[in-house]
Amino acid sequence: MLDGLGDSVHEFYTVDGSVALAEKLAGFTGGTLAVHVNEMPIKCPVAPLEFAFLSDLCFKRRKMRDRVEIVYVTPLSAAFTKPVASKVLGTMLEERGIRLVTDFSAERVDAAGKKLVSYDGREVPFDLLVTVPTNMGDELIERSGMDDELRFIPTDPHTLRSKAHQNVFVIGDATDLPSSKAGSVAHFQSELLTENVLRAIKKEPLAAEFDGHSNCFIETGGRKAILIDFNYDVEPLPGRFPFPVIGPMPLLKPSRLNHLGKLAFRWVYWHMLLKARKIPFIPAKMSMAGKIFPRQVEG
Repeated sequence: MLDGLGDSVHEFYTVDGSVALAEKLAGFTGGTLAVHVNEMPIKCPVAPLEFAFLSDLCFKRRKMRDRVEIVYVTPLSAAFTKPVASKVLGTMLEERGIRLVTDFSAERVDAAGKKLVSYDGREVPFDLLVTVPTNMGDELIERSGMDDELRFIPTDPHTLRSKAHQNVFVIGDATDLPSSKAGSVAHFQSELLTENVLRAIKKEPLAAEFDGHSNCFIETGGRKAILIDFNYDVEPLPGRFPFPVIGPMPLLKPSRLNHLGKLAFRWVYWHMLLKARKIPFIPAKMSMAGKIFPRQVEG
């Protein structure tokens, strides 16, 4: 639970918080579960959605889903940041009976009254609140004096060089970039950052090539997952990945194969990403191969 907010308000972004939430869920007998995103950006934009989907599955397996109302509360105007994915994910929430509350800017958490209160006066009551607190950069960045109001370093979105300090390059969660703060993004950034550091040492022009590429799986429950692949300019689209037609993984569609891919990614993380090895067939710059454009989807 979060300090000072009692036993009904929890988070899963720390080890202690996750353990406390697991214990709370084990003894949860019914009521309203509110899954709440406080404000953007967050460490991974799909993690709260995964929690909502998996909570639905958990309560079904415990044969108590009819005693639990799940509410997904977000400051966004839809379930996700981009329209095509928002439609898919919003439909999945609806199919699972998860109520979506949008454009909700939380003014406070009334722990005693067990309700979220927005700046426009709307209230969302809860028996158990699982919130995603405001994501901020590390205190080390604040002490450096290079930070913005959220302790991130203002960064050139394509070269990854600090906007204010020519001898500083920035990667991952330290940046203020609009790309997802996820491990795949840091990996894709690292390939370009290495080259640009070498260019800077040689006093050569930097390569403005990072395109905001992000790639991640979204667990949807029932041993299925969605795969999304997008960048600054191209939102998550349906199609096949990493190869056109043959895939084998479908984009923006729940599948067993995507779930297995997410499980396999654990091995990839420890044995490839942490060792700075390139992942075959997944370049740092996003490929449009296999993706279906919105006009094709609408047609």
